[in-house]
Amino acid sequence: MSRMFGVLARSYLGLVLLFLYVPILVMMIMAFNKSPLYMLPFRFDTVWFGKLAENERLLRATWNSVWIALANMAIATSLGTMVALAFARYDFPGKRFLQGLLMPPLVIPWLITGTAMLIFFFWTGIGRGLHSILLGHVALSLPYVVIVISARMQSFGAVFEEAAASLGATPWQVFRRVSLPLMAPGIVAAALFAFAISFDQFVISYFLAPVGISILPVEIYSSIRQGFTPEINAISTIVILVSMALMIAFARLSSFSGER
Repeated sequence: MSRMFGVLARSYLGLVLLFLYVPILVMMIMAFNKSPLYMLPFRFDTVWFGKLAENERLLRATWNSVWIALANMAIATSLGTMVALAFARYDFPGKRFLQGLLMPPLVIPWLITGTAMLIFFFWTGIGRGLHSILLGHVALSLPYVVIVISARMQSFGAVFEEAAASLGATPWQVFRRVSLPLMAPGIVAAALFAFAISFDQFVISYFLAPVGISILPVEIYSSIRQGFTPEINAISTIVILVSMALMIAFARLSSFSGER
């Protein structure tokens, strides 16, 4: 009976993985198909990568997405690290209330959040633009960053920091030489999380992007509405390969498993 259950569990897992990854593999394969209509038989060609290199609008949208995601990663990770440290190591009035405020952005639909941000930014005079997109992405990413880093901090407690302080270390030395190295895996994971949330964010970007300026998810959506082109497969393949390379590098360099 247990053997049969094991076979069923592995079969179910295999079906789930096929469901998740087969469409991605098909898209990546079709990026190298010469036919613009995905006609078979498959004929290997890199023509769509050449077309992509000439598509200034798609490349500009990709660059906008990359620098916004990098800026969001830096800002959200820096702020989230300080917030997580304050929540984990200090008691102050309103702490529980502020921790509770981290939850609503995680459960409120992004459509509602995007509408609220659009109204708020126009009401305050911020308006639409790449700067407002960045602000929106930071607001969305911050709760995730705080939760990831807080979970990491809960795993080692305050005993190491207290030991360093008892030996005469200043608060800055405790943070730099004890807290930060211990928090590093969580900070890196949170930074990657923030980058992924920003780079993949469609709803907020669609609401806040001004006319004539776009980022990659919005540009892909617009291109599909006008008529799908395999250049979308090409840029998606590049993004997937770069993302996988970064994740593999992080997995090899990180110490989540306790080993390097």
